[in-house]
Amino acid sequence: MNIPALNDENLPYPDTMHPVVVHFVIAMVFFAYFCDVAGYLKRSYHLFEVSWWNMLVASVAVFVAVIFGQLEASLAEPYPSAVPTLAWHTINGWSISVILVAITAWRGILRVRNPLKIPVVYLGVMTVLMSLICLQIYLGDLIDWVYSLHTVPVVRATREGLLK
Repeated sequence: MNIPALNDENLPYPDTMHPVVVHFVIAMVFFAYFCDVAGYLKRSYHLFEVSWWNMLVASVAVFVAVIFGQLEASLAEPYPSAVPTLAWHTINGWSISVILVAITAWRGILRVRNPLKIPVVYLGVMTVLMSLICLQIYLGDLIDWVYSLHTVPVVRATREGLLK
């Protein structure tokens, strides 16, 4: 099996895939949360259904995001000051994945028991998830905008030993 050569961004494909997939997941979870809150306030079964399907798809897609994130992190060759942020981003990403799937399973049970309502405790747990996602967004922004791990100048500087 031939492994493709890495490009100027230290990737085997044209551009980073992790941000594309993860933004899809983030949007779905944010929209599910919005639908649940609005559905709770308006007592709308239809909004609960939209939320359920968004959470279900997000629970599958989050693992695609994690796989690309792990692959791209392993190819990044982070310099010392970027390592702690990348490590926290990885730990938080895996944690969010597990929590998202657990909450989705719980949401599925709630949906089967009574599709017309959700408990306020569920909204509280979703608020905690949203907080973890906001932290993850911050960490991802640091990796992208501050440490610039998969940009041509940083990859070039790392390959030349300037960021060791």
